[in-house]
Amino acid sequence: MKLKITVGVIAFGVTASLAWKVTANSPIFFGDPFANLTTAQLNKFDAGKDEFMDEEGVTDGLGPVFNGKSCAECHSNPAVGGDSEITETRFGTITNGHFDPLTELGGSLIQSKGIAGEPGAACNIAGETVPPQATKVALRRTTPLFGLGLVDAVPDQAFIAIAQLQKRYTPEIAGRPNYVTNLATGKPAVGKFGWKNQVPTLFQFAGDAYLNEMGITSPMFPNENCPQGNCALPPTCDLGTNPNDDGAGVQAFADFMTFLAPPPRGPKTWQALAGEIVFYKIGCANCHLPFLETGHSSVAALNHVSFHPFSDFLLHDMGSLGDGIEQGQASGREMRTAPLWGLRTRKTFLHDGRATTVTDAISAHDGQGAKARQKFNSLSAKEVIELLAFLSSL
Repeated sequence: MKLKITVGVIAFGVTASLAWKVTANSPIFFGDPFANLTTAQLNKFDAGKDEFMDEEGVTDGLGPVFNGKSCAECHSNPAVGGDSEITETRFGTITNGHFDPLTELGGSLIQSKGIAGEPGAACNIAGETVPPQATKVALRRTTPLFGLGLVDAVPDQAFIAIAQLQKRYTPEIAGRPNYVTNLATGKPAVGKFGWKNQVPTLFQFAGDAYLNEMGITSPMFPNENCPQGNCALPPTCDLGTNPNDDGAGVQAFADFMTFLAPPPRGPKTWQALAGEIVFYKIGCANCHLPFLETGHSSVAALNHVSFHPFSDFLLHDMGSLGDGIEQGQASGREMRTAPLWGLRTRKTFLHDGRATTVTDAISAHDGQGAKARQKFNSLSAKEVIELLAFLSSL
């Protein structure tokens, strides 16, 4: 299997310069669509981008609690579809030795805004707050969406194979998939999206965000979020037709993300090339995997394409760097390996934005990332500069 050969090469750190290969038709700017789309696909991208940027109102189904009025409100850096410094709050507690998301109190995600005062609102509902019963509270940054159509097109079996190879060759840092439910099929699937890999497909990712970020229901997510878990809304509180979206909006979001090109690479200096070798030397590439390949797709831009996300998209035990929140099969200590492509545009790092420099982010690695952190700390000043130059080129 070609994937296994590629992953094996990466795992042993051979020929690091391979990661400089650039696929044909690479975009020039962040936020561009793939360069080799058909006219029909470009039209879907443009329509999806318009929907992505459009602000929802109460008459569209916004609320009763929400975090934003449009997708672009949070996904904006350095272009529409990127990340932002906005963080959201998740919470829960431990009950009888198990994580409890406190669903009855509105958990695990806080919707910090309510429709009180919004045009057309017929009831006075405020945003949620963390209940006193919560003993686990975590912040999560907005994640960038560039190139996720490629990730969506990687077969589940590929991620399973990567986990198996890690278990065989680098067991001390081996990751694992988060098996979750694909709501479209009702069957288990490998999670690929979200800080805990809690979502398996871009379409489900779009529907989940439409509900949990804006309060817009759809056929896949038909139930409103009850403010602070209280579903006894006032009789005057008209939330519109249910579902609020017939699925067209969700599909438009998914189209935009599917056809959104990956981040373009930055300048490739000799210093950055030397830094890539350091990247392999200290073991970063074992989890921040430089290569993946898509499977068969009817979209030419996604069909058997090699790409460079610098992530294995697996869960790893990060020790104290874990956020304490459980989702799917992911424990409180486990986090998905964050993709590094586009890293040079970010202003804060890690899942909660606590790190303001790349060096701070590396120094916070714990658990299965502790050995790489220790090797980083033992580098010469020259090697550190080279490594940071490489990371600044992503």
